[in-house]
Amino acid sequence: MKLLPALLLLGALLVGGCSSAPETDPFVRVENGQFILDGKPYYFIGTNFWYGPILGTPGRDGDRERLARELDALADCGITNLRVLVGADGGTGVTSKIEPTLQYAPGKYNDDLLDGLDFFLWELGKRGMKAVLYLNNSWEWSGGYSQYLAWCGAGEIPIPAVAGYRAYTEYVGRFIPDTKARKLFADHVRFIVGRTNRYSGLKYADDPAIFSWQIGNEPRPFGQENKEAFAQWIGETARLIRSLDPNHMISTGSEGLYGCESDAELTERIHAFPEIAYVNLHIWPYNWQWIPRDNPAAGLDNALDETDKYIAPHLDLAERLRKPVVIEEFGFPRDSVHFERGTPTTARDAYYASLLERIVDSKNRQGVLAGCNFWGWGGEARPAHVYWQRGDDYCGDPAQEQQGLNSVFDDDPTIAIIRDANARLK
Repeated sequence: MKLLPALLLLGALLVGGCSSAPETDPFVRVENGQFILDGKPYYFIGTNFWYGPILGTPGRDGDRERLARELDALADCGITNLRVLVGADGGTGVTSKIEPTLQYAPGKYNDDLLDGLDFFLWELGKRGMKAVLYLNNSWEWSGGYSQYLAWCGAGEIPIPAVAGYRAYTEYVGRFIPDTKARKLFADHVRFIVGRTNRYSGLKYADDPAIFSWQIGNEPRPFGQENKEAFAQWIGETARLIRSLDPNHMISTGSEGLYGCESDAELTERIHAFPEIAYVNLHIWPYNWQWIPRDNPAAGLDNALDETDKYIAPHLDLAERLRKPVVIEEFGFPRDSVHFERGTPTTARDAYYASLLERIVDSKNRQGVLAGCNFWGWGGEARPAHVYWQRGDDYCGDPAQEQQGLNSVFDDDPTIAIIRDANARLK
């Protein structure tokens, strides 16, 4: 009979943070459909800060003084949850891909970038901040799917801006069925999740500065024929991470329905794995053509209506699964799709105010909508070119997008909306 409590505890650990959390537990867990931290419900309004570890590097691309200023500015806005890229994959000099890269060849790593990741997490820990760390990417701007395929002999990677979107999606659609490419990624997962931080001395698996491991940024099946294998891959990867780390939550990184080709059954399946702690969705009114390409303000009402419709089924799913929901990406361009710092953000501010109010209202009702991460933090960046070039400031927009398209700079009026909403979450 004495074995039963131990077996129950082991089972709770295996499902990825769904056990009851003691009051002094520094890790975020899930209990009855809510995030729990230190014995209390945890709701948040955070941001995407993909380039944080690059700023932390000791190499020529790093800027540790800026990193400290940006983290302090985020904290001043009440932002403590940051969604972050572990690192890019592949070589340099590739159009539309960020630099420097972390994994420059299979299993070969730039030590400056590993140092930057360690330093970044160390700085987060000092400030009581937490990072969602995504390990892969279905899009070209950091390698991911396409780079693993290229390493396995699939041929030259078609850049969407050059070869076209269809050529790119047909190429990356080969990742899910390619067992060799998936093995390279699994090896990467083992290396990163098994790492020990050289600054804090903590194993990553024991570091409270990590909120969640995330399988990838917007992982997709890219084809009807890949859906079964895609679901299996999500489950396999989640189980691999859990075998390496008993403490942290695991998440998919999915856009939700949009990332599952509008397949509600697949969306539920990838979020129902016991190792997956919460439901993800992303919202992109501009990319998904909910607003006019040249006049976002004219489409604001439609964007808000479509947002309501898109969120609703994910909340229903979360209620069924008894898991929280995080809108971990959403963005809205500046008025008239200008990119420059100081140009108006009237429509964006109205959109942000509406979405952030949802988080505040959910907390007041103890609902399953537990957080959001806007895309993305531009902070003090002063972009030098419309498209990023090596040596330019990093901002919220990756290299394949116009710099300033979705970035929130530190002097934007949007900041006041974010700060006010976070104040009301306390």
